Amino acid sequence: MDFGFDSIDTGFSDFDAEIEEIEVKKIKKFDRMWEVGFGGSINNNALIVGNIAYFGAMDGYLYAVDLEKKTELWKYKSGDGIEESGPKHSDGVIYFGSFDHYFYALDAKTGNVVWRYKCGGQIDVTSFIHRNCVIFGAKDGYFYCLEKNTGHEIWRFRTGDAVISAPSACDNHVLAASADGYLYCIDFETGKEIWRFKTGAEIHNDNNLTVNNGVVYVASFDNYLYSIEIKSGKEVWRFRTGKYGNAGSPTYHDGKIYHCARDGYTYCIDAKTGRELWRFRISGDDNIDSTPLVFNDMIYFGAGDCYIYCLNLNGELVWKFRTPGMVYTSPMLWRDKIVIGTWDCHLYVIEADTGREHWRFATSTMVQSPVPPPFDCFKMEIKKESISESWEESKYKTKSKNVSLSDYNIKSEYATTTDYKTKSDYDVNLVILENVKMMEELITWTSGLTALTQAFPTSTRN
Repeated sequence: MDFGFDSIDTGFSDFDAEIEEIEVKKIKKFDRMWEVGFGGSINNNALIVGNIAYFGAMDGYLYAVDLEKKTELWKYKSGDGIEESGPKHSDGVIYFGSFDHYFYALDAKTGNVVWRYKCGGQIDVTSFIHRNCVIFGAKDGYFYCLEKNTGHEIWRFRTGDAVISAPSACDNHVLAASADGYLYCIDFETGKEIWRFKTGAEIHNDNNLTVNNGVVYVASFDNYLYSIEIKSGKEVWRFRTGKYGNAGSPTYHDGKIYHCARDGYTYCIDAKTGRELWRFRISGDDNIDSTPLVFNDMIYFGAGDCYIYCLNLNGELVWKFRTPGMVYTSPMLWRDKIVIGTWDCHLYVIEADTGREHWRFATSTMVQSPVPPPFDCFKMEIKKESISESWEESKYKTKSKNVSLSDYNIKSEYATTTDYKTKSDYDVNLVILENVKMMEELITWTSGLTALTQAFPTSTRN
């Protein structure tokens, strides 16, 4: 494979150097941000108002289904898929967002449009209703605060990246997180920033941030769950989960935090201290994005291994229910039953005590929404070793000796993670340095060229 070395005049032919041995190890396939296609899959939480369940699907419809009569009341077609923007209800109006960049207010009884508001990007988060306002974020990087009866914009707040996390509000504080890694506290009246808290990676909480007793709990893709004081923005504690980040909001119950993580574990944590009390591992090698429901001393959640789980408060399995599709939504309670949507295009109603199916509702198509291949996650380990090597290439004319990569601020020992979507995306971006014994593994073309350029600046080439 030709990676373009012939067209680059670097000005050297052989060298004695301290060089780093690079080992690239594939540690696990995992998915960070999805861009899903059309289909009937359900990936947002149902809203239960009386006997009516409201939910959206990737076919673009918002559905209203009578759970008691087991019939569809109405459905409204938006201009694109409805993924993680679960509906909210206030004063007879249903609020939700769509990939078509619109935020909608529909009459809860008829499904007729009350108003709609266009944003600058896809809406993929659940809104939050506070006082007379509805607050939500979009992938254009803004949080919007609209008057809920008219759709009139009161303020908008700009973050540093796409908004893929659902907000919450407490008194005069709006708590909002972004893919820029920050948790923001915004003044509800003015839309001005009060404080911000930096995590180590993007924040992607599918459900509204969890608030209890003056504290907000936020999970980040840096593999930590944080407890943050709302008034000051100071960290109370942080809890380390396993690899692959966090994308679900935790649940507070009776002094404990129940948190489902993308490492496949459900954790029980002391809410005051952040100390782990127990953990439960799902049966498959998959992640969990669900926010758990606690009801009658039982814990319910869905998982990527296509099961819906029920645990007792000691973390022991009571039952699990198998579906034909992944379950990344969170269970809702209707009477003594669990209501939850899945990737197999169905809304399920399940007996909470036994796990038996009571009824299911199908969306407009049984075609499951296609999901792109998950990113390949690689861990690169670099170990320093002194070697002598000769690299013969007709166009490299200059000899440079006793050059250490550490002299040019390149770390000798570190581990980094690089994500690639598919092999076809990165084959052309990698350099295979077959003539160097200690560089037999793959490195990116960009990283390799940068390292060589820094190691051999102009002053050493002549």
